[in-house]
Amino acid sequence: MSTVTSLVQSVDWLALAPPTLAAAVALVILVADLFLPAARKPLLGWIATAGLALAALSLLPLLDGDRRTFCLPAHPDVCSYAADPFALVIQFLVLGGALLTALLSIDTVRDQDLPAGEYWFLLLSSAAGAALLPASRDLATLVIALEVASLPAFALVGLRRGDRLSSEAALKFFLSSVAATAVMLLGVSFLYAATGSLHLSQVAHALTDLPDPRLATLASAGAALTLVGFAFKTAAAPFHFWVPDTYVGAPLPIAGYLSVVGKAVGFSGLILVTVQGFPSYANVWGPALAVLAALTMTVGNVAALRQDPRRAHSAVRLLAWSSVGQAGYLLVPIAAAGYAHDPGHAVGSTVAYALMYAAVNLGAFAVAALVARTSPANRISDYRGLYHQRPVVALALGFFLLCLAGLPPGIIGLFAKVTVFSAAVDAGLAWLAVIMAVNVVIALYYYLQWTTVLFRGAGETETTGETEPTGEAAGAKTPAPAGHPAPAAIPAPLATAIALAAFLGIALSGAPQLVLRFASGALL
Repeated sequence: MSTVTSLVQSVDWLALAPPTLAAAVALVILVADLFLPAARKPLLGWIATAGLALAALSLLPLLDGDRRTFCLPAHPDVCSYAADPFALVIQFLVLGGALLTALLSIDTVRDQDLPAGEYWFLLLSSAAGAALLPASRDLATLVIALEVASLPAFALVGLRRGDRLSSEAALKFFLSSVAATAVMLLGVSFLYAATGSLHLSQVAHALTDLPDPRLATLASAGAALTLVGFAFKTAAAPFHFWVPDTYVGAPLPIAGYLSVVGKAVGFSGLILVTVQGFPSYANVWGPALAVLAALTMTVGNVAALRQDPRRAHSAVRLLAWSSVGQAGYLLVPIAAAGYAHDPGHAVGSTVAYALMYAAVNLGAFAVAALVARTSPANRISDYRGLYHQRPVVALALGFFLLCLAGLPPGIIGLFAKVTVFSAAVDAGLAWLAVIMAVNVVIALYYYLQWTTVLFRGAGETETTGETEPTGEAAGAKTPAPAGHPAPAAIPAPLATAIALAAFLGIALSGAPQLVLRFASGALL
């Protein structure tokens, strides 16, 4: 009887509240969709938004401690779920990003005639998986959370039925993610065979002293395959090929969601397996991630540099390549953790950068969603003259782009880049710091080029100041109109999303120490 009792453990539902609430609201939406008439379907969007806000608020009671659940009866300190400071900060980022995505989506779902029930169910299901992942402390839960976050995202990308680009984007995203998951599962199975455990703390302990050289070889292969799987999820080069087409083909709010929440999922998982699971292999994954960081930021920024406003290139594709470049910056502190005596500081740098990037990048996607309402192609040239039509929106987008570039008045972007740069220097990675500095200069060009487009005359070309044709196809003979009609009112949810992102960016630029102090608590 005592043996049976020892196997029974209580579940800390308060610690589980953030992902559980998101999942519960997703189920409520799925059921409500069966009974609501078509005219009442928009109500589902507001239920989803309220559910995400409630899930985010459920983090507040957890701030005063480190709560754990699903622990091994024989080892109470070895648990599968930990609501520690690292998990809470990433959950805040994930749920906040999903909330902004929901605000962007309310009008998109209606305007593009997307199936409301499926859309909101999939978005909240993905957010639930994304909120579960940073609190996962064993490899099985980690993989399950990653797939719960990823599988609904495949469907969301391809939800524009009848759209060839959307279908192709979903297929590329699906195939690349399935390949990444297969590689990761193979690595996890190798690690389990070598160490006899799936819990990260026990795996880390076992890896320090494997009795058989053959087991050591098996464990090394497992660690390498697991890291390769996460490299796909973080869009690190050369595993980034799915990003541009996926972002362009997906509904615009989902592209923004993938660029922020998808990255948070991949990077939090990468931090957990490297810093907590494989600290004894730091001499291997540290240099490997440093090379990946240099390659990723260079590939992303050089490709973004090729997106020319004069050639009708897509603004969303530019944001996609920019997202790859930003992933390279996010990898720098994780690589530095492999060289540092205290990896917690480096982890905090990645989290600080991710928090800044989430706010301003979703703000840029919010403005892109607004422009797409009148210019579905969403070319960079479609932003020409935006200041003369919507001055506040143009100033907001200019501010977001300057934050991403790391230029004043986007002080928070500058501080985040300095923090990442300092992590590389402190770890002795001077060569990586130099490559990062070069890439920051490259990124300045395309961010500033897009910013200047906002303030040009509506029919003014980049070089001569002459008017250019505005027909749908290149070379169309339709002349530019003499004037512009008064812009339509911005939908309230979209305006709220832009305002929230701008407020966060301005507040953090005025007091960047807030995000740095907040992120410094994200220690494992």
